[in-house]
Amino acid sequence: MRPARRRLLPAAALAVTALLATAAPAVQAAPTAAAAAPDIPLANVRAHLTQLQSIATANGGNRAHGRAGYKASVDYVKAKLDAAGYTTTLQQFTSGGATGYNLIADWPGGDPNQVLMAGSHLDSVSSGAGINDNGSGSAAVLETALAVSRAQLAPDKHLRFAWWGAEELGLVGSKYYVNNLATAERSKLAGYLNFDMIGSPNAGYFVYDDDPVIEQTFKHYFAGLSVPTEIETEGDGRSDHAPFKSAGVPVGGLFTGASNTKSSAQAQKWGGTAGQSFDRCYHSSCDTTANINDTALDRNSDAVAHAVWTLSAGTVTPPTGTVFSNADNVSVPDNGAAVTSSVPVTGRTGNAPSALKVGVDIKHTYRGDLVVDLLAPDGTAYRLKNSSSSDSADNVIATYTVNASSETANGTWKLQVRDVAAQDTGYVDSWQLTF
Repeated sequence: MRPARRRLLPAAALAVTALLATAAPAVQAAPTAAAAAPDIPLANVRAHLTQLQSIATANGGNRAHGRAGYKASVDYVKAKLDAAGYTTTLQQFTSGGATGYNLIADWPGGDPNQVLMAGSHLDSVSSGAGINDNGSGSAAVLETALAVSRAQLAPDKHLRFAWWGAEELGLVGSKYYVNNLATAERSKLAGYLNFDMIGSPNAGYFVYDDDPVIEQTFKHYFAGLSVPTEIETEGDGRSDHAPFKSAGVPVGGLFTGASNTKSSAQAQKWGGTAGQSFDRCYHSSCDTTANINDTALDRNSDAVAHAVWTLSAGTVTPPTGTVFSNADNVSVPDNGAAVTSSVPVTGRTGNAPSALKVGVDIKHTYRGDLVVDLLAPDGTAYRLKNSSSSDSADNVIATYTVNASSETANGTWKLQVRDVAAQDTGYVDSWQLTF
């Protein structure tokens, strides 16, 4: 990611029989599928990062604009795409007296008047290999493009992928591309998705809040994983989506954090270390293959593919419904009274849906101890999970579907959790309702 100018940002156990017998409306307890796109293998994404690291090591320790390591990185990505059936184009530009390159790859087919682009910058700073910034985004976009080829995807929209040069010098490559597009060609761009730093070691989960359709596509993907997200602000305007946005193209993207510090609330929500940067190796020599959070890289790579598959299919409208969530931790006393966590729902009309999605993330060392209910605003209880003396696994992380069509949507909904046996403890990490 391009550096900031100072900080001028816009800104096992026994169950309680009585509880098991408590009447509650029926609920389908199977977790919902998170995405329609194929899984993007983490090992494949990691293999690309290993290659980028090797390229940097063989070329002075970096892959910066104008250096041999950058051109070798472009050649590596281009060879993979050429072999997969893409039409690739090297676009040359000059910056700082050195030749730079953008790599553009078009997948055959799709409506040429409706082009969906996904991109990332491929260059590093001169001080390091740039494996998180931005090998992570580049590798995820590359593996998604290869997954398109493996699936022989035939989307309604035309798919185009891009790897930008000289981003670290001020978005030079992406600006050159946008500025050299004829007005008629710009008007064909249905959207641009940007992925810059998606494997930060102390990761957060940030979503751009630019185009609402793209934003909700990503948010609903992570909601399906019960992973809460926040709006991305640290890199706003500092990566390659900015030239597209300025040209009126709908944009969106993902980010896991750079030099900003993770707060205590964010550490409780996502794990990791509070009071530490999301990426302590940002723009440093230690940004190597060791500087990657595999869980974040895996989730975000799958999210890239989900967005490409979803947004390239026909006329896309924002995913139905709105997510209401609470990420404040609530301790669940051992063999004690029930506790609740509240989510106020406003701005809805009529009743709740017949397929209300309830995403639950409860950390507990013996989940069989737990009885979990959804409480409607009028107090009606919908049983999500019964206790079970034979379920000794950790944690309750699932999405349940509730027929809440008899309930008024607006009001305060509550997740109620009770530990009905002794010796194991936990807490409600987060939960959410998707209307």
